[in-house]
Amino acid sequence: MIQVLYFARLREALGSAGEPIDAAGLTEVASLLAKLRERGGVCEEALGEGQTFLVAVNQEIAAPETTLRDGDEVAFFPPVTGG
Repeated sequence: MIQVLYFARLREALGSAGEPIDAAGLTEVASLLAKLRERGGVCEEALGEGQTFLVAVNQEIAAPETTLRDGDEVAFFPPVTGG
């Protein structure tokens, strides 16, 4: 299982702070995103190609090609600015 977490506007849009996802067949962040987008509706809209968000795997910023393993924690969150 991969523990997926959603933060800020993504949590609000998806109506959930997170969920466990079966890790079978998920080799990288891109494959997880594809699986989530396949749900359609609000998932596809919130995590769609044109949307801006960051991904972290085990609390490290990740790219689409970042490898996933069973037991990983994957967080999706909007970019933040500070000053």
